[in-house]
Amino acid sequence: MTHTLAEALALRPNDHQAVRTAFETRMGVAWHAPTAAHLAQGRPVTVVIPARNTGHAIGPCLDAIAAQDTNGAVEVIVVDDGSSDDTAHIAAVHPAVDILIRLPAPSGAAAARNVGTHLASSETIVYLDADMVMPPHALADFAARAQEQLVLTGFRHNVPYSLRAEGGPHVPAHPANLAADHRVTWRSSGGRQLYSGRVLDGPVTGSPLDDTEDFQQLGYGAFYLDWDLARTVVTAALCVPREAVLEVGGFDETFGRIGWGMEDTHLGAALIAAGCLVAPLRQTVGYHLDPPDAEEQWQTKLAGWSKTLAYYRQLLQAPVPSGRQASFGQRTDVLLKDARVTTR
Repeated sequence: MTHTLAEALALRPNDHQAVRTAFETRMGVAWHAPTAAHLAQGRPVTVVIPARNTGHAIGPCLDAIAAQDTNGAVEVIVVDDGSSDDTAHIAAVHPAVDILIRLPAPSGAAAARNVGTHLASSETIVYLDADMVMPPHALADFAARAQEQLVLTGFRHNVPYSLRAEGGPHVPAHPANLAADHRVTWRSSGGRQLYSGRVLDGPVTGSPLDDTEDFQQLGYGAFYLDWDLARTVVTAALCVPREAVLEVGGFDETFGRIGWGMEDTHLGAALIAAGCLVAPLRQTVGYHLDPPDAEEQWQTKLAGWSKTLAYYRQLLQAPVPSGRQASFGQRTDVLLKDARVTTR
């Protein structure tokens, strides 16, 4: 029987407690505790960073990667998505970057991530936004826990744009706050919710993370307020098994052509339908450095969200994506044909 993506999501659990317990027994460290560098030994990761006009933040992002405390091998791939600022130059001269791919014209974050995934040499991919500054244990956290059917999600704490006296964006010295992430503290004024279409009687403050036992109760297609499991998959800081991503065809690049967002939600839905569990890492929280024109950018993004959401709902009624490795390779080869690839 062929299931639609929505039907498949309703059949998939998200009980990852056994995985967490097995990890803690094997490694001797709590699931949500920062990970010692030696526990990542022999567990390589490839960090894929899509970047478009993120010159305000990509330097600190790459500095934080260079400062990671891990014994595991780290490959860093930056995909410049047709930037018009100094993003590509900053990445080109930064010692943390192993491969810089420059797409000739903006193609969207989905396409950029696909290109980076295609060239990755590791079986574990960490997707990181170019404006994320991660704590030094982040890559060890991901690497030590990575498994074939496990999606690991980190969290973000937005920081308003400001410059230090000596130049460069301000990054707080203290650790980022988990509660600042909208999956941990979520507020709504009520009424009909755009994502789910559910109607809330009035203002609500909830915690998708805490109130669902680390997203476990979102299995079988369940909703909590305006959240389901696929929506918790956010590529700001995300660790995925590369083969599973290839199997479902990677990110759907149509999202980037019609508006903003939802390509990570769709990838999450596809991976969940393929049998992956989604497990959060509460200790893996980074600072998201807002751009100088953050409010203007948000208004532009939200203006196009209804289109990408409509497309996502359309895909939910389509068959579960599978067996798409070949088409994934063909699409990314086309993107790479006119790209400039620099390796170090």
